[in-house]
Amino acid sequence: MKKSIIAAGLLALFSTAALANETLIVGATPVPHAEILEFVKPVLAKEGVDLQVKVFNDFIQPNQQLAEKHLDANYYQYRPFLDNYNQTRHTNLVPVVGVHIEPFGAYSSKYTTLAAVPDGATIAIPNDPVNTGRALVMLSNAGLITLKDPHNPQSATKDITSNPHHFKIRELEGAMLA
Repeated sequence: MKKSIIAAGLLALFSTAALANETLIVGATPVPHAEILEFVKPVLAKEGVDLQVKVFNDFIQPNQQLAEKHLDANYYQYRPFLDNYNQTRHTNLVPVVGVHIEPFGAYSSKYTTLAAVPDGATIAIPNDPVNTGRALVMLSNAGLITLKDPHNPQSATKDITSNPHHFKIRELEGAMLA
């Protein structure tokens, strides 16, 4: 159902923005964004839009390629990430329509509960400033760490004021964590 609603929104966006017999090159991260674009591709083709999906395995290249005009659009990020990109890269990319926010969670192939995670374990979080903050707030809300401001979505690892379990917080490229 969720994929259908998102697909309907993309169809409305791309079909009204595009003219018949137009090629539209959109950059996206593999899952779920490129999958969703592939889902709507046949419908857009019937409307004369040749949707070409360019898949990126990191979170910087889609914006860089868009800024350099190698893409017509990209589809993968939410507003705070775009705002941070524009500020740090001195670009002026603008959102056309809101994008769903992927749920954030803690995942492990070893542990089934937070209580089972041993002291000193390594916890990987995204390395971009926006998602680093989201991850740290989540860890704080779970009681694993304490932050200077537990509600600040722009928190950084330097804002950890207490780490009673001595977790090693390792920042990695977000796409590696999916």
